[in-house]
Amino acid sequence: MGYQYFNTEEMIKDTITFDESNTSSKQESFHIAYGIDKNFLFGCGVSIASILLHNREMDFVFHVFIDELSPDDITRFSRMAASCKTCINIHIVNCDRLRALPTTKNWSIAMYFRFIIGDYFIGSQDVILYLDADIICHGDIRTLTHIALDNNVIGAVPERDKSWWALRAKSLQCPAIGKGYFNSGMLLVNIAAWAAEHVSGKAMEMLSDKNITGMLSYMDQDILNLILHDKVKFVDAIYNTQFSLNYELKKSFVNPVSKSTVFIHYVGPTKPWHYWSQYDSATPFLVAQKNSPWSDTPLMKPNNSNYARYCAKHNFKQGKTLAGLVNYLLYFYFKIKG
Repeated sequence: MGYQYFNTEEMIKDTITFDESNTSSKQESFHIAYGIDKNFLFGCGVSIASILLHNREMDFVFHVFIDELSPDDITRFSRMAASCKTCINIHIVNCDRLRALPTTKNWSIAMYFRFIIGDYFIGSQDVILYLDADIICHGDIRTLTHIALDNNVIGAVPERDKSWWALRAKSLQCPAIGKGYFNSGMLLVNIAAWAAEHVSGKAMEMLSDKNITGMLSYMDQDILNLILHDKVKFVDAIYNTQFSLNYELKKSFVNPVSKSTVFIHYVGPTKPWHYWSQYDSATPFLVAQKNSPWSDTPLMKPNNSNYARYCAKHNFKQGKTLAGLVNYLLYFYFKIKG
């Protein structure tokens, strides 16, 4: 089977399975996994819906690793499995071993679930696809499933450009990263190579070293780049086309999303499930939402100072002056409240 740093029996408290698929062989289906907390559940549900919407002829098994789940959302996942004739597994994660790891205001310990995910499939799958919940499918993913990883641990898309790689290489004191630094939002994982490389064990050892964590800006992503800089196959940007909805605040910008884009990654604090992000660039999310059990879920209002500030900025950009003033007042309220 291979060594699991994160033992399944210890790390997974419960698994809820909704299997309405037409195939009896889960080995032949394509497995896609997400690691989220409740704040990203809305996005995760719509992300799954977007994949099913654009890939009706493929057989999938979806895995959602999450720390807690409401009865309403359990019902929604059940409905999606039934209506789309697919299989969805909800894995409830025991977070005890992760609580001492560093987090930020934008990223909770759920960012480390991808290490649990890599270990979970050791001995059961050859390749799995990990996706962040802010990724929306925009096309056919069959070409991605045919990528040969050879002896590499992962397939991933480079982050930004060579100048950015050089900055990360300097910050992380790892010159090799200057040859390429990847975004960890989409990872095509070679499970046998992941196990052989002891990725999760190395990651946890590094995350317990304050000399290393002091260098990190992007936590799990930086760690994965440090471990896998020479064991990654870089794939086309169409599989992780990064776009920030905050670009809409600029006077002008170039939207990198094209007809050939397979996955749109909505990076940054403003997500397409926020009500202040209603632009044409968020349409792929909104279309998928309408075709999902979350179609009646209202877009999220700001619930902290950071979101209230961005909400106000977008309100003014959209010509909603009164709403912008209200949300700036809300921003100050959250700041005072602490």
